[in-house]
Amino acid sequence: QLQLVESGGGLVQPGGSLKLSCTSSGTTLDFYTIAWFRQAPGKGREGISCINNSARPNYSDSVKGRFTISRDGAKNTVFLQMSSLRPEDTAVYYCAADAYQLCSKAELTTTGDWTYWGRGTQVTVSS
Repeated sequence: QLQLVESGGGLVQPGGSLKLSCTSSGTTLDFYTIAWFRQAPGKGREGISCINNSARPNYSDSVKGRFTISRDGAKNTVFLQMSSLRPEDTAVYYCAADAYQLCSKAELTTTGDWTYWGRGTQVTVSS
């Protein structure tokens, strides 16, 4: 059983940066494709980025060029570096994992295909 834990959320001003982390204790993430989703108040869960076990990334159009996903096998952690943050980026950010997803843009649109989920970390972008 893979247990994912997100961290790094917080309050940041527009234009600022935050770095989120997704890790699992006791189980390696090496064989999983990892994705980041977010859910703003009153909205559905939106897939924004993923990275497969070959470290190939993909991004939604809403974050491409501003967010960077990476993975560090030694730390058993996947990171999401968020820059040029906007108020509309305010949401709870979740990481998800699945052994069979390839990390395509289409896979970011379907939450049901991702097997494991963390509990989320709040990101608030406000002045």
